Amino acid sequence: MARSGDLQLTKECSEYRGQAGDFCTITSSNLDEIQAGAKVIYAEAAGEGTLDTDVVLDAGSGNTAKGHVVLDLAANKGTATFSGGTGKFVGFEAHADVTADSDGLWHWSGTYSFD
Repeated sequence: MARSGDLQLTKECSEYRGQAGDFCTITSSNLDEIQAGAKVIYAEAAGEGTLDTDVVLDAGSGNTAKGHVVLDLAANKGTATFSGGTGKFVGFEAHADVTADSDGLWHWSGTYSFD
């Protein structure tokens, strides 16, 4: 059943060191499919002031979404896009603006759809 709407998500990155394979952890989300504790795993290391890499949103039990993140690390903002995945993320599409707050938490604000 197709559905779409607003995406609001917060993550913390205490485990992220800018290396390939590092991850951030979802702390809250308005989607049932993306629960607190899910991980965003980064495929490539951060560059000089930027992060431009494929990511996997891993919600456990074989539920993963494929995406790409582009961030300006100096400005603490960028975009995240997702297209497809496995398990409950089959048919998942999302586009979000990414920002960081003064507490070091990262926020995704955008839209999502499921085919």
